[in-house]
Amino acid sequence: MADHITLRPAPGAWVIRAGGAVLGETTRAIELSEAGLPPVIYFPREDLAMAFLEPSPSVSRCPYKGQADYLSIITEGGTITDAAWSYADPLPGLEAIRGLVAFYPAKAAVEQL
Repeated sequence: MADHITLRPAPGAWVIRAGGAVLGETTRAIELSEAGLPPVIYFPREDLAMAFLEPSPSVSRCPYKGQADYLSIITEGGTITDAAWSYADPLPGLEAIRGLVAFYPAKAAVEQL
């Protein structure tokens, strides 16, 4: 794992909201902190309403975390494109975020309860 990335269980309960709906709630979130960036909360898929998330053709590659696959949020009001991402096969040391989902704060509200 890159020496500037830390993972830890995110304390307390977390909720994700978008398009007027609650997409998930968890007490099993993982917080990823990367030097110079705000912490990111990753949600287990089992705690999300995955029916509202649709795989996107978009991908990106981080030299420290690996390939990120993107997801769009489907709402009654339309699609919020590339609102979330997930690492199906993160690089060594980051296995704790494998398959978990993180959301862009500008596209979905991530809140600690």
